[in-house]
This record gives sequence, C-alpha cells and structure tokens, in this order.
Amino acid sequence: QVQLVESGGGSVQPGGSLRLSCAASGYTTINNWMGWFRQGPGKEREGVAAIFIGGTTTAYADSVKGRFTISQENAKSTVYLQMNSLKPEDTAMYYCAAEKVLGRSWSTPTAYKYWGQGTQVTVSS
Repeated sequence: QVQLVESGGGSVQPGGSLRLSCAASGYTTINNWMGWFRQGPGKEREGVAAIFIGGTTTAYADSVKGRFTISQENAKSTVYLQMNSLKPEDTAMYYCAAEKVLGRSWSTPTAYKYWGQGTQVTVSS
C-alpha cells in the first residue's frame, strides 16, 4: 500500500524558514516525479515544486523560485521542500504528490496518482 506522509509545517513570521518532508512508503519512487502542491484559503491547488527521483531535474513555480528548494533522499524515500524568506502569501496547506502520469505537466494536480494528507504552513506577523 502506497503512503505519503508530510511533516514540518508550522507557523512562522514573514522572512522565516521551514523545511517540509514527505516520506514515501509502499513503493519505489525512483524514475518518476514527486511534487509539492499547496492550497490557500479560497484558492485552487497549485504546483510549488517537483523533482524527478533518480535524476537531477527540478521545477519550480515562479512565485517560489529562488526562495524554495526541493531535494531528494532516495535512501530514505524522502523528498524535502526547504522554504526560505517566507511570505504571508505562502500560507497554505502543503501536499506531497507522487507518480506523475507520463506527459502531464508537473504542476497539474490531476497528473499525480498518490497524495499525502497535507501539512499546514502559516506565515503571519
């Protein structure tokens, strides 16, 4: 049974940092994509970053480029999202997704087969 579990969310002030973790179990993630998505209040779910497990390819939304970094740790089947210089607009529920359908955009929620339960990130003064 495939499981994705996010952790690391919390409440921080603007300019602060958080590192989210996504632990995968039940299958091998190598040679496929894993992504981070977020959904703020009253907003649609949007792609934040994605990484091709087993390779070096990464992708980022323009809104987080230069501030967020996605990385992988295959030995532990874990993907991280380091978030620096956080802004209030980064406030959202953050979700980990895995197994993207071939040919679909990394930033499309429906392209992924498996999802975690989400972890809340709140950025406020």
